[in-house]
Amino acid sequence: MDDTDGKHRNGGHRVHIGSFTSAGGRGITTADVDPATGALTLLSTSDAVADPSYLALDRGTGVLYAVSETQQGAVVAFRPTREGLAALGPAVRVGGAGPTHLSVAGRRLLTANYTSGSVSSLPLSEDGILCGPASVLDHRGSGPDASRQERPHAHQVLPDPSGRWVLSVDLGTDSVRVCASDPATGALRLHDETALRAGTGPRHLSFHPDGETVYVLHELEPQLTVCRWNPGSGQLEPTDEVPLAPGAAPGAARAYPSAVVASPDGRFVWAAVRGTDTVVTLSLAGGAGKPRLVGSVECGGSWPRDLAADPSGRRLYAANERSGDVTWFDVDSLTGQPHRAGSVAVPAATCVVFA
Repeated sequence: MDDTDGKHRNGGHRVHIGSFTSAGGRGITTADVDPATGALTLLSTSDAVADPSYLALDRGTGVLYAVSETQQGAVVAFRPTREGLAALGPAVRVGGAGPTHLSVAGRRLLTANYTSGSVSSLPLSEDGILCGPASVLDHRGSGPDASRQERPHAHQVLPDPSGRWVLSVDLGTDSVRVCASDPATGALRLHDETALRAGTGPRHLSFHPDGETVYVLHELEPQLTVCRWNPGSGQLEPTDEVPLAPGAAPGAARAYPSAVVASPDGRFVWAAVRGTDTVVTLSLAGGAGKPRLVGSVECGGSWPRDLAADPSGRRLYAANERSGDVTWFDVDSLTGQPHRAGSVAVPAATCVVFA
């Protein structure tokens, strides 16, 4: 096995790191991961796309996709090689503005378009090349926060583990939408919408490995909403709320949660929180639907925009946007608590994706 598919002969992995080129980032940075220590060694960069703030890898084809979080809104496909990333054709417009997230769903590429408040679906060829044009589903609604929720702001879109449904998280409308794909065209159509507490600004969600529990992270209020997911009916039901910054002292920095990750073994949930610049740990010892806050640690930098677990769940990686670095942590196997192990400079870092 060569090193173009993300895993190397020494058992290590490769990661791709997104960044804001408009804030001094280098575009997409590729790094090797030391299998013994988790340390990152930077290998190459690509500035072929502006503001590639989020990345997604199709594990079937090995193709890496990047959003261009710009007013024009586009995506680009890359083939990872020994020399770096080779673009597979030009950028393709997504039909929406400010895409902040993307994911692969079968032979479709999905984007969440924050500025325009929509989700897009683009066809992919069998070898992963973008075919276009995009079909677009507009969100509708608003929330009580006039400065952040004046209109829809789709922040994340991803397929459920069954592959039958697509879930989109909207910060502007305080809701999660469930969509189905038209079998003939691949276009998304609204199936159901779950309202969450007004003004909380849901941003990101993660599925528990059981496939039936969902953790929704809120940006405008530091909390996690636990939901029951029914893959048969395509319905999402909120069951509990867990504060992530209880008892904050007067005058303390406001918390802006950004990313949530469930551990591969289903024992823990971690969340990155900007403002307080922490990584929060929740234990699932009481069951997947009963997360319990057990502690937090400093993120190792400033403004952790993304959080990623390695495939084993033994390490976490925080992309710290404002301090311009990626920090990695060793995870205590008993408590789930992360312990800082190192960092590397990556200007305006926004996300970490394992190959």
